[in-house]
Formats: sequence, C-alpha cells, structure tokens
Amino acid sequence: MSPQLIFPVNLLLGYVAWLLCLGTYIWPKLKAMDSVSAQRAIATLHSFRFFGLIFLVPGFVGPHLPAGFAVPAAYGDFATALLAILALLLVRVRLLFWVFVIAFNTLGTIDLLLNYRHAIMTGVGAMPGELGAAFVIPVIIVPALMLTHIAAYYLLIRSGFGTYRSAKESSDSLAVSCGLNQPC
Repeated sequence: MSPQLIFPVNLLLGYVAWLLCLGTYIWPKLKAMDSVSAQRAIATLHSFRFFGLIFLVPGFVGPHLPAGFAVPAAYGDFATALLAILALLLVRVRLLFWVFVIAFNTLGTIDLLLNYRHAIMTGVGAMPGELGAAFVIPVIIVPALMLTHIAAYYLLIRSGFGTYRSAKESSDSLAVSCGLNQPC
C-alpha cells in the first residue's frame, strides 16, 4: 500500500474505531449523566488539545510540513484547549460554564474542519511522512475529538442549552422510579 493511501485509510478507520468505541462504551455513559457532568467529561478530553502545539516542533514533525497547515492546526487546538480548561474551572458559575462549553465546542469543530481543508489545500495527505510522530493526531485523536464535539452538540440541544437536572435530582428520580430496595 502506498504512503499516500495509508493516510486516508488510517483516517477512515480511526473514525470507524471511535464510532464503535463511542457507541459501545462512551455514549451510554454520557447519555445517563446529567448535562453538566457529561459536558465536563467532554471538556476534560478537549482540555488536552494543547498537545496540538506539537505541530510546531521541528524534529517531531518533518521539516517540510506546510506552515499553512501546521500553524493554524497548532493554535486552533491550543485555543480550544484553553476554552475547555476555562469551562472546567468555571463549572460552579453555571452561565460562564455554558458559555465556555459552547465556545470550545464551536471553536474546536471549526478548527478541525479548517484543519481538514488546510491539509487538503497544502497537500499534507500526499506527504503524510511530514507529520512525523504527529501522524497519530489526525488518524487517532482527531476522530475522537470530532465525534465528541458532535456528542456535545447533541447533548446541548437535548438539554435545552444548559438547563440541567442536578445529580441529586437525577439520583432522587432514579430511586423513586426504581424503588429504594429494588434493582433498576
């Protein structure tokens, strides 16, 4: 298989693998959580996007990785990480928490879509070796990030963009519907 074919195959299989993982293990847990807890879990994952700055480190990526891809990808990830971290830090100030949840998901999604566009326009797919060790980011990490953004939007819409039941209300309603001494 040619190196130019390996990259899109890996990218596609990254999405397939993450869809299977999300559907089997992650999605059922996110749906069962109250809105704040689910968004906090997603924000925690995205708080690690500072790692995208690695696209700017010579030696970690090839010397010919196009700056038209690397620079926006690095700083878009960094900005998304900072917004996710702010959401996590401000969880007790609910209005600001929801503002930062919407902000990091919006910026993060736009960033990933623009990264795909920049990768196509600058020919990154034709020279995947220039990604160096960062090859793992677009083929394994990006699919998880994109799918969790989609999940976050779904959960935001389902919850009415920030209306939520507290964990206590959720557990109280569970205890009533299941019976205190009966398994659910």
